[in-house]
Order: sequence, then structure tokens, then C-alpha cells
Amino acid sequence: MSNTSPTSVLLSVSASPFWHCGRTVRAHRYHTLLALLPAVLLAIWHWGLPAARVMALAIVTGVAVEALCQRLMGRELSIDDFSGVVACLLFAFLLPAASPWWLVMLGATLCITLGKMAFGGLGANPLNTSLVGWALLYVSWPVLMDPNAMQLTTQYIDPLVRLKYFGAESVASISLTDLLLGKQIGALGASQTLALLLGGIYLATRGIIRWEISAGFIMGVVVMAAIFHTVNPVQYASPFFHMLTGSTILGAFFLATEPASSPDRQIPMMFYGLLGGAMVIIIRIFGEYTDGVPFAILLVNLLSPLLDSIRPKPFGGK
Repeated sequence: MSNTSPTSVLLSVSASPFWHCGRTVRAHRYHTLLALLPAVLLAIWHWGLPAARVMALAIVTGVAVEALCQRLMGRELSIDDFSGVVACLLFAFLLPAASPWWLVMLGATLCITLGKMAFGGLGANPLNTSLVGWALLYVSWPVLMDPNAMQLTTQYIDPLVRLKYFGAESVASISLTDLLLGKQIGALGASQTLALLLGGIYLATRGIIRWEISAGFIMGVVVMAAIFHTVNPVQYASPFFHMLTGSTILGAFFLATEPASSPDRQIPMMFYGLLGGAMVIIIRIFGEYTDGVPFAILLVNLLSPLLDSIRPKPFGGK
């Protein structure tokens, strides 16, 4: 029998969690980069080396700026978690392939400094990191951010611009298959619809992103577009057209689902996605910007804390 008395036993008290689930930020980003790889390859296929230049320059600049910020803040370097790589790659996906080098570097710097590190770093940002840099560039240099003004080829058309100024009849002849394969003028990565859809489904099935947000976002786009299309099919395009154009799929699976800027409960996530998808159509129809996805997600990011207040009733509560 042990001679240790009960009063001599040391008990350790610590905060939860006590069991690691096995998931890490680095593994999460690995899966995200793997899901984005088909869109990267298709962007280079469609736009050539200028697309590769934009993506590489954004990533290198973002990682360097993140390392510098962490040094200045007296923190250990954590650039090997690849969160900065993913954020800057998604930012590059929203740029024209012919973007000037200084615009790419400035945008990547703004993404990391104002979109991430200014709020404390990973997981503390209330707005999507990639969209902060994009929005600041868009309001400052709208012409340089316009894929139509910076297009490298006249082989493709911009279906959203044609819809905006000429109505639904002008886009009726556009093949949905062409839209799915990325044969449209748009941001270099955001227009690779099929590749992004496959990557998004991969992330959802692996549990890397919450399917409720993506499903709600697509449902919001489809339902709102169907309402307008039913009212006036001559002026307003079909839901499938809106789902396959612009950066709808990129927003549904990769931008709206950023964990730090989105709700973390099932019902709030569904409302969050529905509101974001509905605002895409409202901005496309009534706003000046033809796409609407980035601004819609930034707006719904601001509503995320309010949606998080929707909580289940406690067990036994009235």
C-alpha cells in the first residue's frame, strides 16, 4: 500500500481542450492549396505566363510582409502555416492577368498588414483578408482592376458586362459549358468555375470548410436570381447564368467560408450564406459593380457578429 497521503497529491488545473483533434492550421491550408491547384493550372492555361507572374508575385510579397510584421511585433515566425500563401493566392485570383507589378505588390501588402496583422494575426480578422486588399485597390484604381480594360485577348467576352448593359437576351446565346470551363473575361482565377467547384466540393467533403455556408450562399444566389428572372426574363438572366459567372463559386467555397470572418454555428452559417448570396444579385442588378461577390461578402462579414448572437435555447430554459 502506498504511503502517499491524499493531501500530498498534486492536481493540475488547466483550460480546455484536453484532447487534440489532430487538425492543424498547416494541414488546413495544405488542403486548400490542393483544392485551388486546378484553378491555378487553368488560369495559366487561359491567360499564360502573366497569370503565373501575378500569382507568384502576390504570394512572395505577402509572405515577406507577414514575416516582417511578425518580426516587428516581436512574435515568432509562423509563415510556415501557409495562411498568408492562401490569402494572397485568393487575392491574386481576383486580379486581371495583366495587372501591373506594383499593383499586385501593393494589394498583397494591404491584405497582410490591414487585413490580417492589424487585427492581431491569424484568426482575429473580422473581414476576409484577401478582400480587404482587393477592395482598397478597386476603389483607388478601378480601371486597373477591371478585367475588360486589362484583358490580354479578345477571344472571350465578359458575360456580366453584356448582361448589365444589354439585358438577358444578349447573353442567351452564351453556352453554359463555356462559362463552366472558364471561357469568359474575368479575374484570372475567379473565372475558372469548374475547377473551383471541384475544389470546393473536395474541401466540403473533407470537412475543411463548412458546407452550410457554401450551400446557403449558392442558394441565396439562385433564389434571388430566380425571383428577378421570373418577374422579367427579358431583362434578368437565369439563376444558372449568375451561378457560373464572375466569382460566385470562388466566393461560395473559398472567400465566404474563411473561419475568422464567418459564424461558427449551423443556423447562423445558413443565414450568413443566404444573405451573402442574395446581396450578390442585388449588387449585380442595382449596383455599379458588375460582379458583386467581393462586396457582398465584405458586407455580410460585418453582420457575422450579429448572426453569431443567434444561439440555441439552453436545455431546460424557458
